[in-house]
Amino acid sequence: VQLQASGGGLVQPGGSLRLSCSASGIIFSIYGMGWYRQAPGKQRELVAVISTGSTANYADSVKGRFTISRDNAKNTIYLQMDSLEPEDTAVYYCRAERTILGRNQVYWGQGTLVTVSS
Repeated sequence: VQLQASGGGLVQPGGSLRLSCSASGIIFSIYGMGWYRQAPGKQRELVAVISTGSTANYADSVKGRFTISRDNAKNTIYLQMDSLEPEDTAVYYCRAERTILGRNQVYWGQGTLVTVSS
């Protein structure tokens, strides 16, 4: 199983980035997918998740600024990030999760760094 995240980089405050996460080795359409982030010195936190039915949920800190989406034909999820703030600086990780026979099956990608700075 491999989750390959890409799209990070350096952006000025107020700018935009789009992250992508491509999955292989899993039946993508049956997994809930999500983006998490970890800032220096902080714990990893949820950013946005999207269900198999494409229902999305967001952390309060990114509501109205970030949009998560998925393309099952491409085995890929996206995170459109607008109105970026310095507080959004972090390593962003994608995650695949499903529950089978009462057990959680979780896979993580390697992370992509987003730096918001002038």
